[in-house]
Amino acid sequence: MSGGTDSEIPMSSVTAATFHSALHHFETAWLFTRSDFKTIILPVMVFATVVSPHHNPLALSYSLCWLWFHLFQFNVSNQSYSAHEDVVNKPWCPLPSGRISIKDSRALRWGLMVFCLGLSSLFSLIVFTTSAAFYGASDRNLCNAGGYATLKLGSTLILSGGSSFDGTSITALSCSALVILVTIHAQDFADINGDCRLGRRTLPIVAPKGSHIYMLCVLPLLSFALYSLCFYGLLVGLRYFFFRGEICDQSNYWLYNVWLMSAYILPANVRFHVLSW
Repeated sequence: MSGGTDSEIPMSSVTAATFHSALHHFETAWLFTRSDFKTIILPVMVFATVVSPHHNPLALSYSLCWLWFHLFQFNVSNQSYSAHEDVVNKPWCPLPSGRISIKDSRALRWGLMVFCLGLSSLFSLIVFTTSAAFYGASDRNLCNAGGYATLKLGSTLILSGGSSFDGTSITALSCSALVILVTIHAQDFADINGDCRLGRRTLPIVAPKGSHIYMLCVLPLLSFALYSLCFYGLLVGLRYFFFRGEICDQSNYWLYNVWLMSAYILPANVRFHVLSW
């Protein structure tokens, strides 16, 4: 009896240790992407759901998994080279908080890239090509806009079940890429302190006054071009112009993402006539 008890104790200890280790790794993965659920995951999935000509609950889960793993890989890669910035801007991230080393994160980066390309190959050649293009496009500003566009394209392709896009999908993808391209600087205001430490030359650093005037002008103009969002775009633009500082810039960026998601929902008027009174 005592021998059986002695053998069960180590087994239960191993199980508990394995479970604890798994939770630790899951939490680390969550922390790599935590701040992007409201800025990437939710807007992209809303966009894909609205723009896709077909809808399927299983395809929706596939699309969400594909998107999260690509975002996870990108954030691991990006944060492994910006740990000094994250000490100021995001001290809770896995690298500055000491949950993972830079060496391990860079090894994880390459492993996740191979995994994501393999995952994409299970869907179709065009999804695989989109995944490969994402790794070539994801960098700052101009390249960030391209990376954002490829995430939306891949998620929409998977949700569509590989079917060809109609005119509404193509127009929505093109317009959304343009919107991101000309407003991507909105994310840089809240990261000024970290960007200065790394010597980056973002628009708010290069043109402190001009960047606020730019946001004041571009958001209302885009809102007018997109219809229905003119007042809210003007409101967000005015906030960027009059309310400055780290705390205000974080609030402004949150409001910008609400504006961005509102723009992403507009194709629903064509699909479902939701704005028809």
